[in-house]
Amino acid sequence: MGYSKDNLLARLEELKIDFKRYDHPVVLTVEEQAKHVGNMGGALTKNLLLKDKKHRLYIVSALAETKVDMKILGQRLGVGKNGLRMAPEDNLHQVLQVPLGCVTPFALFNESASAVSLLLDQGFKSKQSCYFHPLTNDVTIALSSSNLDKFLLSIGKQPAYVDLEASPVVGKDNPPDLADLVPSGAISFPEESVENVTPPHTQNKTVPKEKTCPPEVKTKPKDQNKGASSSESKIPTNGANIEKFVTNMFEIISPLLLSQLKEKLNIKEEELSPILNGCKEKAAPDLERFTSLFKSAAYSAGFHAGFDTMLKNGLSEMPSRK
Repeated sequence: MGYSKDNLLARLEELKIDFKRYDHPVVLTVEEQAKHVGNMGGALTKNLLLKDKKHRLYIVSALAETKVDMKILGQRLGVGKNGLRMAPEDNLHQVLQVPLGCVTPFALFNESASAVSLLLDQGFKSKQSCYFHPLTNDVTIALSSSNLDKFLLSIGKQPAYVDLEASPVVGKDNPPDLADLVPSGAISFPEESVENVTPPHTQNKTVPKEKTCPPEVKTKPKDQNKGASSSESKIPTNGANIEKFVTNMFEIISPLLLSQLKEKLNIKEEELSPILNGCKEKAAPDLERFTSLFKSAAYSAGFHAGFDTMLKNGLSEMPSRK
């Protein structure tokens, strides 16, 4: 439903933006991308789609080696120490309108993402060129920060470069230094049936409607494992919220750790609980990120398996779409 890779590359050429294109197999991580373009001289980047408690969205685009602490970033934005989370997949598809693994500043090309805030790593300025996916993760393009700025300005986005590793004191006498980058309001989700707005440079062209990714099929769990333990019942099925999954995992693990530590170290439960809660608070963001990566990899594998089957069965057997 969103703009395609070809739409984006055509816009870059229209703006006379200099970039290099590298085609490669689908990649879901920076490490996989590095195998194909890591020796081409550009700087690898990582891109996160984050959400605050008021459902406002942020793209954080940084050099691969930059350390991004979401708790510190939340304080600097003024949304609280625990105010930022990884955004759910629904936001990825409905707002950015790109597949999993394709979050980059270029996703703001889609009009539905106009209210998403963008934070760019100031380290981009020191690199001759940086790598980004152009709305699809089977292609990488390399361009300079000045050319990235030219694109962003063309869609009405003022580039904001930030020292993402800084940790300034935030308090009564020190207001959040990034508060100006907080979006003015929450995202309004477009209906799936609404047609995509035609890009300005193709207004007189007919653009076929197509979905970015196949619809998720939800199935009811079978009752064959009625004797399963209560712990197993807490694990969400496919498509469940990642935050809830991580929370439930801690609910399963914490009692086991408490019982073992009490038995081995002879420590009271009330003394151990604060320690476990602290560990949970520190580990939760990383566990959510890893869970999202595993979920993305599984989704991508299933998508490509289904696509390969479709090719084997023959595209000619498929009904034509008007």
